Amino acid sequence: MSAGYAQVNGLNMYYEEHGEGEPLVLLHGGLLTVEGSFAAMLPELAKNFRVIAPELQGHGHTADIDRPITVDGLAEDVRGLLDHLGIERAAVFGFSLGAFVALQLAMEHPGRVSALVAASAPFRPDGYHPEISDPELWETSELMPTADDYREMRETYFRVAPDPGHFGALTAKTSKAVQGFPGWPEERLRGISVPTMVVVGDADFVTLEHAIEMRGLIPGARLAVLPGTTHQAVTRRPELVPMVERFLS
Repeated sequence: MSAGYAQVNGLNMYYEEHGEGEPLVLLHGGLLTVEGSFAAMLPELAKNFRVIAPELQGHGHTADIDRPITVDGLAEDVRGLLDHLGIERAAVFGFSLGAFVALQLAMEHPGRVSALVAASAPFRPDGYHPEISDPELWETSELMPTADDYREMRETYFRVAPDPGHFGALTAKTSKAVQGFPGWPEERLRGISVPTMVVVGDADFVTLEHAIEMRGLIPGARLAVLPGTTHQAVTRRPELVPMVERFLS
C-alpha cells in the first residue's frame, strides 16, 4: 500500500493505492474513511485491481476547506485526482455519499468511467425509507446506524483527521449536502452510458422498490440485493466482492 496527497481544486486530497491491474476507484460514505467503508473489501479487491481510495473533502486525512460540500464538487475532485494520477479511465465503486459522487462523475464525465457500481444511494430523495428523513424515528429504527457504529465513525476520524475537533462541523456540512441534494431527473439516469450495477441491502436506507426503479432507468444496469443487510453492513458483506469482480470482468 502507498499513500499520498494530491492538490486538487484547492484541496489537499489524501488517497491510497493498493494492488496492481486495471484501476478501480473506491469512494467512501459520508462521515467515513477508506478504512471505515472498505476495510473488509480492499484486501480482496487489491488482488486483482489497482485500487485507488481517496478521502473526500473534510473526511479522514483530507482537511476541510472553506467551501460547501456538494456532490458535484466532490465529483470534480475525483476527476482531478484521476488527472493527477494520469488515469484516463477507471472503474468506480461508490458507497452512500460516494455513490452519489460516482453517479455524478459517470453522468458528467462518462469518458473517465469504464464501469460504475453505485451502492446504497437513491437518485431522488423519495427513494429513502420515510423514517430516514424523520429524526424522531431514528432511535427506534432498525435501519439506522447503532450507537457503536457512530462511536466507530468518530474514533476513526479522531485517529487520522488533521483537525479532530472538526467532526461536528463536518457532520453538519455533510448532512446539509445529502439532505439538500435534489437528485437527478430520470432523463439523466437514462443517459448513463457506462456499464452499471446498483447495489442495495434489503434493510438499507434505500427502498427495494426505488432500487428496482433505478435499475430499470439506467440502460443495461444490473441489480444486486444483499439479504439481511443494513446500510452500515453493505460493504462488509463477503459476497459483495465476488459480485463486483464478476461485474467488472
